[in-house]
Amino acid sequence: MFDPVIAPSGTLLGLLQRGRGDGTLHALAAPRAEARAALDHCVLNDPRRDWQVENRSLYYARLYLDIHGGLDGIEQHLFRADDHFDTEESRTGLALAVLGHLASYGRHDALELLRRYAATGTNWAWALDELALRDDDSGLRALAAPVLARFPAGPEGDAELAATVRDAFEPRPWRLWADDPRAAIGARIRAAGEQGSFDRWQRQMRPSGPRPGWSVQAVFDWAQQALDRGTALHVPAARCLTAVAGPDDRAMIVRAAGSGPDGARCASLHYLAEIRDPVVLDLIEAAAVGPDRTVAEAAVAAFERMTGAAAVDRARGWVHRPDALGASAAGVLATRGTTKDTELVLGALRETVRSEGPDAARLWTLVDGAGRLGIVCAAPVLRHIYRETASSQLRGRAARALAATDPSYATGFAVECLWDCEETTREVAALHAETADVRVAERLRRLAADPAEEAEVQTAVRSRMGPDTAAR
Repeated sequence: MFDPVIAPSGTLLGLLQRGRGDGTLHALAAPRAEARAALDHCVLNDPRRDWQVENRSLYYARLYLDIHGGLDGIEQHLFRADDHFDTEESRTGLALAVLGHLASYGRHDALELLRRYAATGTNWAWALDELALRDDDSGLRALAAPVLARFPAGPEGDAELAATVRDAFEPRPWRLWADDPRAAIGARIRAAGEQGSFDRWQRQMRPSGPRPGWSVQAVFDWAQQALDRGTALHVPAARCLTAVAGPDDRAMIVRAAGSGPDGARCASLHYLAEIRDPVVLDLIEAAAVGPDRTVAEAAVAAFERMTGAAAVDRARGWVHRPDALGASAAGVLATRGTTKDTELVLGALRETVRSEGPDAARLWTLVDGAGRLGIVCAAPVLRHIYRETASSQLRGRAARALAATDPSYATGFAVECLWDCEETTREVAALHAETADVRVAERLRRLAADPAEEAEVQTAVRSRMGPDTAAR
């Protein structure tokens, strides 16, 4: 999947792509044709940087309901010819999830589209999972024949069917079909289920993959073999060292951390960091500036996992470095520093936004740190990140930090956040939004009554509403 092209944050399309609450509010005020076009563009061209983590489906489904949007665009997207050539879940997953939410809100046209796509579409398993949560038994039973037709009779088709039944995310349709009296359906599903259970038992009884021997050198060899295969097992190897290493092995491990083969060196750095060996910080610094990128990255990662005062104190000396170790030190101060580190964390936050922009990966930790340390002076840069980032997850972190640092949050961004695409952001807003705003009171009532809303959000909403308010 290509990185999405995100429109400017001041446009309706840019707001909707980001999943901002202002996107919904602007769409409701915009001409209906413009709002529908922007909404369709978002659903048919997934704008998320990480579609497996960020939420948009409920946000877009609610907007379809609010603007009475038709589903012609989604239908054309799902059933066009390239559905059979572009089989990536990311092409149709968002549209199917939106249809699932619309079906739960009673949109029968969305339910029919899901049924059709489950019967004929490439990403049929996703559609079937959506239907498993929303469709009735008769609707699901009608899909048994077209779904099973995807698995031709014979050893290969039966094996694929067994794997599909075994790994099904939502088992309800398969359980219904197993009770079908027709041998071509019920008997075949039952056989596939039994085969899948047997396969799972075999995998548990015969774990695959190499395992290290019971010595420090054996663990080093195992880590190197994995690295040679392109798999980094530094952290598991460090855990193995914890189990097998004794006091007499320390000198060997320290030597390996300083000059051993890459696999042994990376594992040793992680192990020494885990046990807080005093020598490890100097070894990490030497490795981080060395020519071997694999070892340098492992050294930085080991430092980030360290706890304790020694790591924090060393981070104060490293935070001004212009390299990865300096960035890591800023993150350590953000997560484990004290109020005396406020200026260092604020400086790192500002510099990261200035040099890398509002979507930099480093910002996640720094934004959290600004909120944790209550850095009031960080509010302007946090507001900039909130407005401009394309990541709804990072925006949610910025909202939480603003709640702790910005006195205007309750009457400003918190109101917008009640419509945000991320449930954690809506939860923060529900706890802080100023209820004197008539929009806030109405939105809180709607969230409290919406069966699709997350329980944590509704709990936060009810904590702000008295019995009289909730009854209206």
